[in-house]
Amino acid sequence: MHVVMFADQHLESLGGAQVSMRLQKRFLERAGHVVTVVAPHLHRPASDDPAYLDLPSIAITPDREYALTWPGARTDRFLDAEMGARLPVDVVHVQADFWGAFIGHRYAARHGLPVVHTMHNRVDVGIEATAPFPGLVLRALNAWARRALPAAGSRSGAQPSARRDPGSAPARGEDGADPRDAASSPSAAPSSRIDGWAFLHRLARLSRAVTAPSGHFARRLEQHGVAASVDVIWNGIDDDVLDAALAFGPSARRPGRPRFVWLGRMSPEKRMLPFLEAVAASGIDAEVEVIGGGAQLAAARRFVERAQPTAAVTFAGRLPYAETLARLADADAVVQTSIGFETQGMTVFEAASLGTPAVVSDPDIAAELGGGVWAVTDATVPALAEALRRAAADIAAGSPVRPHPSIAERFRQSSRTAAMVGVYERAVRAGR
Repeated sequence: MHVVMFADQHLESLGGAQVSMRLQKRFLERAGHVVTVVAPHLHRPASDDPAYLDLPSIAITPDREYALTWPGARTDRFLDAEMGARLPVDVVHVQADFWGAFIGHRYAARHGLPVVHTMHNRVDVGIEATAPFPGLVLRALNAWARRALPAAGSRSGAQPSARRDPGSAPARGEDGADPRDAASSPSAAPSSRIDGWAFLHRLARLSRAVTAPSGHFARRLEQHGVAASVDVIWNGIDDDVLDAALAFGPSARRPGRPRFVWLGRMSPEKRMLPFLEAVAASGIDAEVEVIGGGAQLAAARRFVERAQPTAAVTFAGRLPYAETLARLADADAVVQTSIGFETQGMTVFEAASLGTPAVVSDPDIAAELGGGVWAVTDATVPALAEALRRAAADIAAGSPVRPHPSIAERFRQSSRTAAMVGVYERAVRAGR
């Protein structure tokens, strides 16, 4: 099978979706499939790969890490010419939310190809967290989609027969009911709406299948009328890296104070500064390692210098993936602090695969894990501080919570790839 993936950003740029797509690509190729990845050209040196089809682009960030390709006739012509030598194509897999999604759906419509669309992003929450005038941005985004996307009748929409992936918990409503039993359909997101759900609906209606990386995000997509039914397929962890980490990781806890790790992009929606405030307020005697980088790093360092918490806080910066997993395996707990923003929350699943529990602020992520968490009761700093105290006390007493042992097998990328291939095959059959 030849799968053409479309992304908003080059797969060698920084970001969780890019990491996931690189892993998906490698395991699809390992299973004997052909993959082409279409994304904007990266404006800095990076490893080359014949599977990458780079589109003309302009850099949109000062560090030239991220770029934009304008969806339109010129890009369409360039893409069709470059794809000529790579034909035939079996299925288009759109894993983008903006220009990459528009370009991918336009390509599929021109060539009558089935689309599987993975929703990685809660557009409404992301824009509200990063844009000064989110309502205006969403209005402009929906207007852009109306102009750039093909007509919905250009091929069949998302199929209502999507199946749940047995490797993940089923998407359920807040009362435990399956939302597909309720009056939830794409018609619930009419074209007159201008919110983030309406924007995602515009993408879903052009797709044969829609997938999401978690049960809680799939549930919300269904309840807000984005698609009638959404396949749940977790983003996975590299089988080889997981096996190596499990083989060489510590068989017993290393002596010392409780060790906590916070991992992620240092931006407001990730709530790294409230985490450090909670560490200081909790008074825990622990080692706290912060892994990652971003705009709030300087503010975080200043806070720690000023607050002088009891815990020893260190900033490790960005680390290679294998080293990051080694730090997670050695930690007593990973701390997840964003609320409502994550569509999966990869870090806690990676940690759980290695046997490391988590302090979890987002109730949806806590429910998805199904155990091995110290849940934070609300979004306040005192609540997070209290959860850190509980976790530190349990760890010090030798009685921490434990992740469910099935997570490691259910989270392996090989199993995630097999599940996604099943969705591809269903999408292709539906078009025959």
